[in-house]
Amino acid sequence: MREAILQTGGHPRPASEWHLRAPYDWRAALAVLLIATALFWSGQRMEVGKMLNLTGEAVAAGVGLKDESQVGKGLGRMIGALFPFVIEDRRELARITDLDRDALPMFTRIEATEVTTYHLNADTLQVEQQVEVKEYLVHPFGYLTKVLSKMVETFEIAIWATIISVLLSIPLAFFGARNYTPNRFAYSASRGVVSFLRSMPELIIAMFLVLGFGFGAIAGYLALGLHGAGFLGKFYAEDIEAADRKPQEALTALGAGKLRVLRAAVLPQVAPSYVAYTLYILDRNVRMAAVIGLVGAGGIGQELKGRYDTFEYGHVGTILLVIFLTVFVLDQVSARVRARLIG
Repeated sequence: MREAILQTGGHPRPASEWHLRAPYDWRAALAVLLIATALFWSGQRMEVGKMLNLTGEAVAAGVGLKDESQVGKGLGRMIGALFPFVIEDRRELARITDLDRDALPMFTRIEATEVTTYHLNADTLQVEQQVEVKEYLVHPFGYLTKVLSKMVETFEIAIWATIISVLLSIPLAFFGARNYTPNRFAYSASRGVVSFLRSMPELIIAMFLVLGFGFGAIAGYLALGLHGAGFLGKFYAEDIEAADRKPQEALTALGAGKLRVLRAAVLPQVAPSYVAYTLYILDRNVRMAAVIGLVGAGGIGQELKGRYDTFEYGHVGTILLVIFLTVFVLDQVSARVRARLIG
């Protein structure tokens, strides 16, 4: 555009002499061609064509243009098995010791159910049907109470993981900010640690920590805390580097040291962003705490995996509903806090 508005002798050039640069050149065209070729090759490896075909069949079946589809049939069967949600807890009476029928736990009742079993007759070698009556101790909200308890444990894992992330990220951010790090070695070491923590998925970290700390919450919040420290350390350091330098230069001219400048000139600028980052990590930790439980790192994930492996999909539906409601409520609270601090 500079050539287009260049003036000669105090008068603008006529439009016929304007020279506008092309929005792209042969290098840009070559780059687009190479990217398209790489995506085409990768798309064949990732079976993108098959994905589009199956998705198209599912959409066609959904609008009535096709009788059924593989995707719709599989997902429909799975989603249908999630309902109705199971909120009661049933335990076979024969497996409960020291139960006083006259003094049952609060809200519980005893139900008798006919169960059909099949046995092989050793004499006739025929399978015979037999009806047995089994008694169960039923708590109408027993399983929902258990899931809520596991969800509270999951939230505690997320809270402690966030605390660990913040505590680890503060020194990493200080040494990882170019304008405050004491030397290049400290900067490189801090950035290296941050990159390493971010590159290790929480699930992989949890698998190793379970071997050392055993099954339970310890491995869970340590795994999430270490991974979260990588993200917060990076975000915190970049905000320190991007802070307005004029207040920092003014305090430095008055003889303030680095820590005082950081506290008085930088922290007020970055505090709202830091709170937003931390709330995001907390929200993420709540969701990821349910995932790392699949490898035994505590929380509701262990219960989810156990029920899924035993095909108790009604229980799985209850767990997923509680996770969704918890994340939704937390997201609303986080949005209000961020709006109050930033807005």
